[in-house]
Amino acid sequence: MALRMIAAAASAAAYPVIPPTSNFSRLLSKPLFFQAPKTTPRSRIRRELKATVMFSDNVVVSDLIATGLSGCVALSLLKIWEQTADRRIFDQKLNRKLVHVTVGLAFMLCWPMFSSGRQGAIFAALIPSANIIRMLLMGLGILKDDATVKSMTRFGDHRELLQGPLYYASTITLACAVCWRTSPIAVAAVCNLCAGDGMADIVGRHFGRQKLPYNQNKSIIGSIAMASAGFLASIGYGLYFSWLGYMELSLRMVVGFLVVSVAAALVESHPLSTKLDDNLTVPLAAVLVGSLVL
Repeated sequence: MALRMIAAAASAAAYPVIPPTSNFSRLLSKPLFFQAPKTTPRSRIRRELKATVMFSDNVVVSDLIATGLSGCVALSLLKIWEQTADRRIFDQKLNRKLVHVTVGLAFMLCWPMFSSGRQGAIFAALIPSANIIRMLLMGLGILKDDATVKSMTRFGDHRELLQGPLYYASTITLACAVCWRTSPIAVAAVCNLCAGDGMADIVGRHFGRQKLPYNQNKSIIGSIAMASAGFLASIGYGLYFSWLGYMELSLRMVVGFLVVSVAAALVESHPLSTKLDDNLTVPLAAVLVGSLVL
């Protein structure tokens, strides 16, 4: 009996059993990318409410405050770029693309200020939808704002606002109202529209000497820049919303973001996108491909 006890003790010392709750076990169980724990819908809503910045005990009042603050952020950025366009600090085309890159991405950073569920999504969608009305009024000549026209158009024609800028605002409105912050498709659509398409023009215009064989208006380096910027921005916002608990960033999602960004870059480089408008074709491609791979 004593010999058996001594042998058992020696075996335990040589091969210690690590408790399942030990730090070592938790370290081994960590995934490659941050993943929020799988939860029931009720616990997911509770987690979303914790991640949401509540400005008031009344959810409607809190969303109204979030709408005002987010609107101020977007409007402030627009006013800054209007001033740079009016003072001609940047070339008009570069200024337009800086608006294109920054406004949508900055607004998406504000999404956690809204409540969870459909109400927060609708309140958030009010901000870009107000910009839709503004683009329509200025594009039709009903409302005049030379600073906005200079900062958002290629050639200073107010009728251009009825195309690219209108599609841009519509994409972000739909991303809020339909998909919202729990959807990687919304992240992919906005990031490829803002960061991807914006950087394609900025990089391609300055360094794009080697043109694509099927479209002499587009460059190889511009398409690479678009795919890279759209992908990196998608990963960044995927990590942001994953950290807050709104979605689960996995290796599969990362690969999906890459596929969507490459597809969006290919669509943007096609001559058809020049004839239509890449502010329309790029988000459509991102949504269609994203629905398959994300």
